[in-house]
Amino acid sequence: MISFQLNGQPQSVDVPGDTPVLWVLRDTLGLTGTKFGCGIAVCGACTVHIDGQQRRSCVTPVASIEGQHLRTIEAVAEQDEVGRAVQEAWVRHDVVQCGYCQSGQIMAAVALLKVNKQPSDADIDRAMSANLCRCGTYARIHAAVLDAAKSIA
Repeated sequence: MISFQLNGQPQSVDVPGDTPVLWVLRDTLGLTGTKFGCGIAVCGACTVHIDGQQRRSCVTPVASIEGQHLRTIEAVAEQDEVGRAVQEAWVRHDVVQCGYCQSGQIMAAVALLKVNKQPSDADIDRAMSANLCRCGTYARIHAAVLDAAKSIA
């Protein structure tokens, strides 16, 4: 059994320790908000927060998060001003097109704004560049991050 906190609740799973967190979330726990994109930690669709740091769940073995706090897109706005601000800005700016990358994009934006509440354009570009959007909504993503930053300042 591997135990950790999932979205603020104790969780234990009986899976091989080398199972990627992504598949534990999706297949074992039924949380499908975190997406599979590339499987090699390049696209960012599978981004989650582990102990407050963004991580690629497709390459993170579940045994490595024993005793840690895992937050997914399903709970990023719960009891969190930054997560709520980002999700609201996403809606205001109509960011989503196909939506596939958006959970990872939101998780990356939240991670940025947790450490930098007033990011410059360059800060946003740098923080968000590791998350790919096949639809090319980068301008709307950038605008939404700026908007979220203003709302929490």
